[in-house]
Amino acid sequence: MAGKVGNAERAASEEGGELGITPDSSANRECEQVGRGQDCMAEDGEGERGQDNNAGVFTIYRNTLEQPEYEVSLFVKAGGDGESIGNCPFSQRLFMILWLKGVIFNVTTVDLKRKPADLQNLAPGTNPPFLTFNGEVKTDVNKIEEFLEDKLVPPRYPKLSARHPESNSAGNDVFAKFSAYIKNARKDANESLEKALLKSLKKLDDYLNTPLPQEIDANSTEEDICSNRKYLDGDYLTLADCNLLPKLHIIKIVAMKYRNFEIPKEMTGIWRYLNNAYEREEFVNTCPANREIQIAYLDVAKRMK
Repeated sequence: MAGKVGNAERAASEEGGELGITPDSSANRECEQVGRGQDCMAEDGEGERGQDNNAGVFTIYRNTLEQPEYEVSLFVKAGGDGESIGNCPFSQRLFMILWLKGVIFNVTTVDLKRKPADLQNLAPGTNPPFLTFNGEVKTDVNKIEEFLEDKLVPPRYPKLSARHPESNSAGNDVFAKFSAYIKNARKDANESLEKALLKSLKKLDDYLNTPLPQEIDANSTEEDICSNRKYLDGDYLTLADCNLLPKLHIIKIVAMKYRNFEIPKEMTGIWRYLNNAYEREEFVNTCPANREIQIAYLDVAKRMK
């Protein structure tokens, strides 16, 4: 099992010590490796990271002098090597939420092929992701999100709920359209499924390019105003982004690998959104390797007949 989340010194220097990573003693070598962001951003989906996979449980902390207020442990799906972060948008969703909240927490990757007995006893019949909070096991992703938002509140922890309800539903059908497209093996159905995916992506792109109320100047005479916001609900990551971004990244990697499909460059809102996400360590440091995503879809992406 392992929890690979980046480089402590790099995080501390870039964020002024406000966010960092401290590993257990058995994981010191892994903590020295850098490159998750580059792997997550690789356009060809073939990025590589360091080869040393011997790591333990990691603790994410906000301030080196801060003592944990709660005992929080996140268990996420492991990759093919049984240690690195595996492909699971739900695992990444919770990983991002905890990182954005700034709460101190442990991360453990769980090898589903060799699930340890202690974890089977901890959450019997449950696969990752799941969470323990002060010893209480929580297994439903949506309920975990609600619980964390209600429990970890200002002023100590930031609110992550979107201000605009539309942001929560933006792109909500994109992943379903992608799944139908990538699982299809019939050539005669490919075109219509691709069009359905493009239509869904265009709807998301339109939302990202449509100004939010706070972006509109009441005194402006311009009619066609395009949003320049970074994320779904503004310039700050929200729960809506934690849900959508992992799925959108999977679409980008898998569709190119198995269908030679690229999100059209003219969808400037989506590309602005993705590129801004790739600048955030809360996203890139919680991403699985691109190759891990590709392998996960090796048997899912059907060959055309």
